[in-house]
Amino acid sequence: MPRGKYVNHKGRNRNFTSPEQLEEERKNEEKKKSVEIEEASSSDDEDEEQEGSEKGSDDESSESEEEAKGASSVIEIQNPNRVQKKAFQKVEEVDEEEKPQLSRKEREQIEKQKAHAAYQKRHAEGKTAQAKADLARLAIIKQHRAEAAARREAEKKGEDLFA
Repeated sequence: MPRGKYVNHKGRNRNFTSPEQLEEERKNEEKKKSVEIEEASSSDDEDEEQEGSEKGSDDESSESEEEAKGASSVIEIQNPNRVQKKAFQKVEEVDEEEKPQLSRKEREQIEKQKAHAAYQKRHAEGKTAQAKADLARLAIIKQHRAEAAARREAEKKGEDLFA
């Protein structure tokens, strides 16, 4: 007996329906459908109609399951994101020249790479703001180095005059 006010449900036995039991239930449902069809049809040759209706009911039930499951037969769904793919395509229908369509992420990645390449090209030409700032900084550094070199040469000449 569990202690405390609340019961812990973890570890309790779980019951699963076996595949055999599911198959039996499906067969029972098919039999009920065929019985309903037989009762609905009234004619003189019952034996012939029973065999035909049993075969027909199997075909009809499998077709109706493939056509629509649940309420989708009643409600028309117009979802552009929902794509129903065919299981197979005929060789004649396959177009070899057709390019595969890229996903949104792939398209964005390609656009990002193109934009980066274009930026690098403009940067190399010196047309971007960052490139202009870099070139201005470089010009200042070159000027300072030239002034420092001129000072050093002046100092050497000054030392040569005193020596």
